[in-house]
Amino acid sequence: MDSRFIRKVSVIVPAYNAEQYIESCLDSLIRQNCKNLEIVIIDDGSEDSTGIICDMYQQCYKNFIKVGHCHHGGVCRARLSGVQKASGEYVVFVDADDWVENDYISSMLF
Repeated sequence: MDSRFIRKVSVIVPAYNAEQYIESCLDSLIRQNCKNLEIVIIDDGSEDSTGIICDMYQQCYKNFIKVGHCHHGGVCRARLSGVQKASGEYVVFVDADDWVENDYISSMLF
């Protein structure tokens, strides 16, 4: 698959108190075989270490992970905030307690 012809996809991940799951979720997104994507994580005012974990991932993957932090406003507000930060032509939502197969994005595009 030639990524030069694939439109950029923004994956929005709203996260609230997801320290048990967020690393598995992000690792599954990082392993995507479609590389023309960005991951936008919105820490929705977590009271655990979710925000710290997200910031660590952003430091490691500066080229395609963005993190936003906000006061707890619920999943809809977090998703909207993620869409506002996104730069992709397409947007897909993945919850913080999900993990996806390596072809999740590419299977939607083709």
